[in-house]
Amino acid sequence: MSDGDARPAPQSAEAPRPRPDSAEPSRPRPQYGEYASPEEQRARIQQPAPEWQQPATPAAPVIADAAAAGIRSPQQAQDLQPPAGAPVRTRMADRVITIALLVYGLFNVVTSFPSFLDYGTYAETMFAVMGLDATLSDPGAGRPFGIAAAVVLALGWMATAVVSLWSLRRGRLTWWIPLVAGIFFTFVTGVLMAIPLMSDPAVVKALLGTTGG
Repeated sequence: MSDGDARPAPQSAEAPRPRPDSAEPSRPRPQYGEYASPEEQRARIQQPAPEWQQPATPAAPVIADAAAAGIRSPQQAQDLQPPAGAPVRTRMADRVITIALLVYGLFNVVTSFPSFLDYGTYAETMFAVMGLDATLSDPGAGRPFGIAAAVVLALGWMATAVVSLWSLRRGRLTWWIPLVAGIFFTFVTGVLMAIPLMSDPAVVKALLGTTGG
């Protein structure tokens, strides 16, 4: 092969091509490259920070939602409560007065039983109080009324005690219950005990004689 026939060998496609002599314009460095902090990188790519680095969210929306739902905060609930001093003293005084009236009523029931069951003695006591000189025509006629009065008084006290304790547990004003019940049952038993006296002829005659004199 002659020198004139020598041709340059074709360049391989894999061989790098020579770059032109003209300088290529410099590209800007990325703003979140190796010199950017993690916060700057996340701010650039809009990636949220980890939970432990996120600031705490204010509790105002939660409080607003609770207020809209009708749930009061501890401070609001404390402000709505009445002063603790006066109600406690009133409740304690009401409890003491109620128990004292119940104890007095029980004492009255126990001491009244002997005179109710012995109607003759009861009649003599009433005659002495009234200053009346009289004697029962039939002392035994008043015994059933005495027993009835004793039963009414005992049942009345038990009913009063039950209602009073129930009212105290509900936190209601209770002192008036044993007071009114005591007056009512005392009046009922007094009427029962007075029926034999007012129906006895000897007693009626003594009363009329005292009035006429």
